[in-house]
Amino acid sequence: MKKTNATITAISSLLTLGAAAFAAPTFAADKPDLEKCYGVAKAGKNDCAGPAHACSGQSKTDAGGKEWISLPKGTCERLSGGSLTAK
Repeated sequence: MKKTNATITAISSLLTLGAAAFAAPTFAADKPDLEKCYGVAKAGKNDCAGPAHACSGQSKTDAGGKEWISLPKGTCERLSGGSLTAK
């Protein structure tokens, strides 16, 4: 019985952690101290939908001009290739 309870607890913990990993990311529109920065996201690290997909984390190339990530205001334009508008 104790092994069964421990197994259930372990599985529940993994499911909870997995759900947290798939929670909606924080977007620039939700926080006034963040801005959308286009052209600097690594492949698979974008924050929202792009031209060829509908979810975050699905970009296929590095520094895609239509892919963006949320960054603190004032940071984007200091990055090489960073833009506040889609390319």
